[in-house]
Amino acid sequence: MSPVRRCSRTACGRPAVATLTYVYADSTAVLGPLATYAEPHCYDLCAEHSERLTAPRGWEVVRLADGSAPSRPSGDDLEALANAVREAARPQERAAQAGGGNARAADPMEVARRGHLRVLRSPDS
Repeated sequence: MSPVRRCSRTACGRPAVATLTYVYADSTAVLGPLATYAEPHCYDLCAEHSERLTAPRGWEVVRLADGSAPSRPSGDDLEALANAVREAARPQERAAQAGGGNARAADPMEVARRGHLRVLRSPDS
């Protein structure tokens, strides 16, 4: 018997990375991290088959995140970071806009602002 569990799909010999179980009462398929040991009513799936998993019409697929896997930033996170960097690259424009008709006193250490994010001048300069 091989120590590596294989994908349950027919003719697929890739190593399993996720376990699929069904909750028939709720019409739900639950796909989570690979179970500690093989259960008779669970299906082990490889990475490709777990990503392509679909459920019958009227059923819901619940994908449980693997806590040990590093989370990847979403597209919105990356876009927000890129926008903040662009704003920080234009400190003169932001300072001119902030000074024109703004009744609020500006922080002398603040170089730029985007929503709740602030870019501060280094205390050494």
